[in-house]
Amino acid sequence: MVEFHNYYYKKISMKLYELQAIAKRLNDFTFISRARRIEDNTIEITFDKHSSYFFNMTRGHSFVYKAPSQRPLQGYNAPFDTLLHSLLSGSKLLSVDVPNGDRILRFTIAPKSSYKDKIIYFQLEFTGKNTNAILIDDNEVIIEALRHIDADSSFRVIRPGIELLAIPPFERTEEHKEIEDIDAYLEQKFTNIQAKKLLEMKKQKLSTVAKKIKKFEQLLNKLPNKENLEAQAKEYKNSANLILANLYQIKPYDTKLKTYDFEGNAVTIPLPKDTKINRMSEYYFNLSKRAKAKAKSIHIEEENLRSKKSFYVNIYYALEQANTPYELELLVPKRAKSLRKKEKLREGELFWIEDYKVMVGRNSNENQKLLSMAKGNDIWMHTREIPGSHVIIRTDKQNLPDSVIEAAAKLCVDFSTDQPGNYLVDYTKRKFVKLQEGSNVEYDKYQTVAILKEGIEIRL
Repeated sequence: MVEFHNYYYKKISMKLYELQAIAKRLNDFTFISRARRIEDNTIEITFDKHSSYFFNMTRGHSFVYKAPSQRPLQGYNAPFDTLLHSLLSGSKLLSVDVPNGDRILRFTIAPKSSYKDKIIYFQLEFTGKNTNAILIDDNEVIIEALRHIDADSSFRVIRPGIELLAIPPFERTEEHKEIEDIDAYLEQKFTNIQAKKLLEMKKQKLSTVAKKIKKFEQLLNKLPNKENLEAQAKEYKNSANLILANLYQIKPYDTKLKTYDFEGNAVTIPLPKDTKINRMSEYYFNLSKRAKAKAKSIHIEEENLRSKKSFYVNIYYALEQANTPYELELLVPKRAKSLRKKEKLREGELFWIEDYKVMVGRNSNENQKLLSMAKGNDIWMHTREIPGSHVIIRTDKQNLPDSVIEAAAKLCVDFSTDQPGNYLVDYTKRKFVKLQEGSNVEYDKYQTVAILKEGIEIRL
C-alpha cells in the first residue's frame, strides 16, 4: 500500500505550503462572480468581481496563478462546464480549506440558484496523475467532474452519482516556507509560465508555417518556364505534322517513327501506344494545344502560388511579433478535436474565434469566392487603402462581441501585410458590399477598427 501511495503522489507540482497560502488568501473574498474553463485543463474563477485566479489542472503538472481575466480560446459546453457555471457563478463563498493536509483546495459554496440553504463543494485535487476538479453535494456525492475515472484506473471512482472516497492518509515530509505576498507570488508564476509557454508555442507554430512556406517555394520552383512550354508546344505540333506526312510509312505495332523533318534533319518520334495510326497525329496536336494553353496561363498559376506563399510569410511575421499564447493560437490553431472544427475550406483559410467561423482569402481569386459564399448578414472586413485579404465572419446575430471583431480585424491586417504600423480595417454586413472588377468592392454602412500591428489593438 505504501508503494501505491508513493506512485499516487510522486508527480505533484503544487507544494502544500503554497496551497495553504492560497486558501488563506481566497478566504478574504465573499462571493464568486464567475467560474469557467478557459483552456482544456484551466479553470478561471473570478472573486468579488475583480480578482481572477487560474487553476491549471493538467495531470502531473498542475499549478495556480493570478492574472487579468482571459478570453477562452474556445467555448466549453460539456456537462461539467454547464454545472460549473450554474453552481459557482454568482455564488456565496463560505470558505476555502486544505483538508487533512492533502494537496487539495476545497471550496464550500452556497449556490445562487438554491432556494434553501443548500451547500455544495468544489474540490481541486493537485494529486499527480489523478489531478481533478470535482463538484460535490453536501452528502459527498459527486455532481460532476472535469475527468471521469473508472475502477480500472484508480481505487477512487470519479463519476456523477458516486460517493467521493477520501484520499487515503499519507505521511510526507515537506519543507514549509512562508509566502509574504501570495498574490505577487502567483502573478510572478504566471509571468514565468507565460514566457515559457510563449517561447515553446512560438517555436512550434513557426516551424509549422515555415513548412508551408517551403512547400509553396518548392511548387514555384517546379513550375515550367513559359518559353520552354511554348517551345514544347511547337515541337509537339511539328511531330503531329510529320506523322501526318508519313502515315503511309507507319505500320501496326510500330513504337517510333524515323523520318526527316521539314528542314531535312533526321528525327525519331515516339508513337503513342494503343492508338490507331490515323489518330496518332491528333495525339500530338492535343499535347501541343495543352502546352500552349499552359504557357498562356502559367502566370496565373505562378501568381496564385506566390500569393499563398506571401500569405504564410505574413503569418510567420505575425507569429514572431505575437506577445501572448492567445495571439499564437489564433494565428495557427491547434488541430481541433470536434468534427465541426476539423472543417476545411477549399478556397481560403478557416479560423474559429470564440466559436465564430471566420474565413480569410489568401489571394484575389479566393477573396471573390468568399464573397460569393457569404450570406447577407455575415460580416465582411478589409484593410482600408491597401490590397490584401478579405475576411468573412459567419453570423446571423445583430451584434458581435467587440473581442471577435477586434481579433478578426487583427487577422485581416496580419494576413494582408508584414509591415508594422497603424492600419484601419473597415467592416460591414456582406449585403452592403458590391463586387466590382476582380475582387475590388464598393461598400457602405461600415464601421472601422484601428489596428496597431505589433499585437496591440485600439478600438475607434
